[in-house]
Amino acid sequence: MTLYEELQARGLVAQTTGEAEVAELIDSGRATFYVGFDPTADSLHVGHAMPLSVMRRLQEAGNRPIALVGGGTGMIGDPSGRTDMRRVMTVETIDEYCERFKVQMSRFLDFSEGRALMANNADWLRVLNYVEFLRDVGAHFSVNRMLTAECYKQRLEKGLSFLEFNYMIMQAYDFYELFLRYGCSMQLGGDDQWSNMLAGTELIRRKLARDAHVLTITLLPSATGEKMGKTSGGAVWLDANKTSPFELFQYYRNVDDGVVIKYLKMLTDLPLEQIAEMETWRDKRLNDAKEILAHEITALIHGADAAGQAQDTARTLFKSGGAADMPESVLTPSDFTDGTVDILAILQKSGLVTSRSEARRAVEQGGVEADGVKITDISKKYTVEELSEDGIIVRRGKKSYRRVRA
Repeated sequence: MTLYEELQARGLVAQTTGEAEVAELIDSGRATFYVGFDPTADSLHVGHAMPLSVMRRLQEAGNRPIALVGGGTGMIGDPSGRTDMRRVMTVETIDEYCERFKVQMSRFLDFSEGRALMANNADWLRVLNYVEFLRDVGAHFSVNRMLTAECYKQRLEKGLSFLEFNYMIMQAYDFYELFLRYGCSMQLGGDDQWSNMLAGTELIRRKLARDAHVLTITLLPSATGEKMGKTSGGAVWLDANKTSPFELFQYYRNVDDGVVIKYLKMLTDLPLEQIAEMETWRDKRLNDAKEILAHEITALIHGADAAGQAQDTARTLFKSGGAADMPESVLTPSDFTDGTVDILAILQKSGLVTSRSEARRAVEQGGVEADGVKITDISKKYTVEELSEDGIIVRRGKKSYRRVRA
């Protein structure tokens, strides 16, 4: 099986331009390609783990990845998939976030001896002359065609600013610059970036009469249907100080049964034959598959030692007597309103706090977890169904636990 065929078999390939050419490029190890990462926060999140993993796969086959941090595009913000405008950040904040990204990317990619490159589009975007840019680049873009792009549709409903409207042109210019500077002839990205990425190939064709290609990666939703990397309690970060290895392990340990195999294929390096055998697992063995998934991804992001420690902690707490001996609180029907109960009520009724105000402070200070996932939303609610059978294990601080059932 070739590399491209394996990417397809794992469900990673969404769309390509010139599939035969893209396959030949990466299978031969001759591709110089890039993926862009805008600094919208001070850490990458688990949604970025998949493109970084694909970059690593391609690098191991001899291809050269370029990790492009958006010190320039981050000053505007990508409108793709958003209904509101992104927060405008200072240059100092953007630069600080870019530096943090570099450290995190080094866990996935080997930057030694030019095997991978780190670039920052601030190097060419922040120094552009506006009028020259309009004449040299803007003339190649049709406004009518741009407005049909999927990345603008949601924003058009509530109002698309001229600031955001420029994002597609700037991303296209990134591809053009990387083509000139490094011979980069392919861009990888999420499938929601298809329109922006095609704009880059078109600009290269118009200005240089050369072919460039795009490969989009299938978007992987979270178990709750949200974009990967987000949960009801906030983002799941790659920074261990923001999301601990144990919290990361529990995030994947608790995914829905229906996505376990898909996650194993798309997010881990386990052989497809092994995953195919795991596809037949049911009941307890399916929970074993979730634990394997959690260990593999935690090891990829934080290392094997951290993954092993997170797994041991989870087993001690939930399997080897810790959970069985844990104090338990059983909620009554009167504790629920319209079939739900919020986290503040759970904390108070379980005896972990004495009042809702104390519960609120505990959540806001980051001291509350449910089944190993940090809760940051004071309005987080649980249904009767979610609290039935085994319920959830709620932790306040480092040592106070309760199993809460309905």
